[in-house]
This record gives sequence, C-alpha cells and structure tokens, in this order.
Amino acid sequence: MDIDVRGPRFGAAVTTVVLAAALSLQNGWLLGWQTLVFALGAAAGVQRSPYGWVFRTAVRPRLGPPREFEAPEPPRFAQAVGLVFAGLGLVGFTVGPQWLGLAATGAALAAAFLNAAFGYCLGCEMFLLLKRASVRAE
Repeated sequence: MDIDVRGPRFGAAVTTVVLAAALSLQNGWLLGWQTLVFALGAAAGVQRSPYGWVFRTAVRPRLGPPREFEAPEPPRFAQAVGLVFAGLGLVGFTVGPQWLGLAATGAALAAAFLNAAFGYCLGCEMFLLLKRASVRAE
C-alpha cells in the first residue's frame, strides 16, 4: 500500500534536527537514538517508525488529505542507508576515530536535509537505480 509522501519528508525534517544536534554536540546518545529510528524504519517501514507514528497521530490529522503517494520500498531502503551511515557515525563517536563519526554523521545529515528541504531522497534514488540495474542484468 502506498504512503503519503509528506510522512517521510516530515521524518527527514526531524532527522535533520536530531543529526544536526548530534553532529554539533558530537553526542553519541542522540546519534544512537537516530540509529534506532533508522533501524525501525528499515525493518518495519517509515510509516511504523517513531517519526512516522508522530506524523500519523499528531501531524497528518491537522493537514488536508494527501494528494501524492509513493511506494514504501524506496523510503524504507533510504532508512537502511541512513542506518549504515548513522551506525558508522556511532562507531566513530564511541570508539573512534572521531573523524569517522563526524564524516558519517555529516553525510547522513546532508541526505536528510536534501529530503526535508527539497523533497529529494538520495536513498530512494539509490533504490531506483539499483532496481533498474537489476532489471537490465536479467
């Protein structure tokens, strides 16, 4: 079942704030929280992640009905990509090297910001490119 496109974009906005705070404070706890959110979004889908729940229960009822929908698979894949980068950042902040934490968290932040500000989901685009490549390989 397709999902409201505003949900993942809301999640990206919250993710942007959390990752910006984690990066500027070099806070492993905040990054750990975001890593958990990415893991839940990758495992269960963005609509079942904590930010998806907030969108569904507190934000969407205050908005008009959705006009655009998207397949849930690309945002779910994007959550898995975010999980990899946040996990690398967490390793860098907790056991080192520090530059790994900064670089990986910064990369995840850049991707989340692109989605939140411009509606451009890098992970979703990666999913579609991989899908096209796998179809051509068959």
